Amino acid sequence: MEDLKRNPHLVKTVNFEPFLDGSNKQAVADALLSSFKNEGFVYLVNHGLPQEKIDTMFEMSKAFFEMPHAKKMQAPHPASGAHHRGYSAPGSEKIIRYDDNEKESDPTIGRGGSRETFDVGSENDEGMPNIWLPEETLPGFKRTCVEFFSDCFEVEKNVLRALAVGFRLPEDYFVRMHTKPDNQLRLAHYPSVATKPLLNDEISRIDAHSDFGSITLLFQDDVGGLEVQDLVSGVFEPVLPVPGSILINAGDFLMRWSNDTIQSTKHRVQAPPSIKTDITPDRYSIPYFCCPDFDTVVDCIPGTWSAENPKKYEPLSVGAYILARLAAAY
Repeated sequence: MEDLKRNPHLVKTVNFEPFLDGSNKQAVADALLSSFKNEGFVYLVNHGLPQEKIDTMFEMSKAFFEMPHAKKMQAPHPASGAHHRGYSAPGSEKIIRYDDNEKESDPTIGRGGSRETFDVGSENDEGMPNIWLPEETLPGFKRTCVEFFSDCFEVEKNVLRALAVGFRLPEDYFVRMHTKPDNQLRLAHYPSVATKPLLNDEISRIDAHSDFGSITLLFQDDVGGLEVQDLVSGVFEPVLPVPGSILINAGDFLMRWSNDTIQSTKHRVQAPPSIKTDITPDRYSIPYFCCPDFDTVVDCIPGTWSAENPKKYEPLSVGAYILARLAAAY
């Protein structure tokens, strides 16, 4: 496909427009699925989310994090990770991985990163309501977050439709299990930090991990520092920002659904590869974590298993698993 091209830093770029306008759905779906199979990540361009909306969300995110700590704490994340909303100061969250082969051997597991975050869910989620600043503290903040959450949900559904087409399943196969949405919008700020200890792994922006949802949409500034593990070599390679794109990665649920046909690739944030200064500058990113509805049971999809290639996973309750993961992270 002409619109699928190799990014020099591991991740492919796919033009999503022919899927959205219906002119070449299958080719785009095949390219998307191929990227998820081989890298677990893909850059999506012409994705349907206007750049001005992305820019506005970044501007509001920066305005929030530039406020004094006391003002940010007007919307504090509860002590328990079971209510994953509001503001978290640097070091509040641990990176927890559920890989039995690594729990005892990797000293970085459970280490908090040097970022601060603000988490938003659906305004209709009565079980985990959002925690907002007073409107007068940062006018327009709530409205911008709520609108961007909704915009990202539309992108998510289109990507899930394309994945279903790639698997030769009904187009709504995944969408009908992502209806609530039980998703999370995260504003993230990585404060400037000394470069040397970052390079020496004495401190971390965020350690290597996979995401536990279905897919993640990532919006990032131009600072860089994101690294993705090459699934062949095992080496973490820098992934440079692509202007106008959304970086999308597969999560653990999608890997289970696909019986490991799709990979949930580990990634981390380190010093940018081109850094020449003693101080690594501030970095802003906005991930949108997409999860199936809490009442969904994830089981391997048709066509990914057979007598010769049996199911690798037992059926899994989404809600119970997510709440356990969130509780372990705080």
